[in-house]
Amino acid sequence: MLGRLQEDFLRLSEFSSDLAHELRTPISNLLTQTQVTLSADRDAHTYRDILSSNAEELQRLARMVSDMLFLAKTERGVDLPNKERFSAAREVQALLEFYDVVADEKRIRLSAQGDGQIFGDRLMFRRAVSNLLSNALRHTPDEGDVHIDVVEGRATTEITVENTGQDIDPLVLPRLFDRFYRADPARSHPDSDGTGLGLSITKAIVEAHGGNASARSGEGKTQFTLSFPH
Repeated sequence: MLGRLQEDFLRLSEFSSDLAHELRTPISNLLTQTQVTLSADRDAHTYRDILSSNAEELQRLARMVSDMLFLAKTERGVDLPNKERFSAAREVQALLEFYDVVADEKRIRLSAQGDGQIFGDRLMFRRAVSNLLSNALRHTPDEGDVHIDVVEGRATTEITVENTGQDIDPLVLPRLFDRFYRADPARSHPDSDGTGLGLSITKAIVEAHGGNASARSGEGKTQFTLSFPH
């Protein structure tokens, strides 16, 4: 019991530190920009540009808060909202169609193969795979490949999202699912509109289904695998 309490306390301390770090920069930017704007009269066009910029920052903060509430809910071990049995391939194909425009812009080839049954929450499943697909498209170079493989085994159905591109340092791989962790600081906001919680949410969703998430990288390919028990 003491061991669990200590682990929870350390996790809470790390989470508080990470959250404070992530919130400090956007709040400081909003405050500074607003103070500078109010220091002198501006024309209507300038006010619109500043308000638009502030709105984008506030939307990112709102997404972060929403994601943190979602993670807190899943970590408390709540039951899945809607359990049903469905085809993984059908949901994957719908996601590929959704991201097709993004892939076309970078001339990335999208493909998928295989099928398997998933027993769980359909929307949560789509969110987990969507996070991986979005992440893969973000880090795949132009004219690269993103492939999703669905394999149904005796006890589990595995979803693997693979993309071509630069290998990830083996020392970094175990931390990819940590909250707010970014392997490359240069990819952090504002270059990316993410909150640094996508992979953490994916892991939380899989674990809420009783499964697990893993990652490996090498020889110009990176793979994220989600294992859902039957």
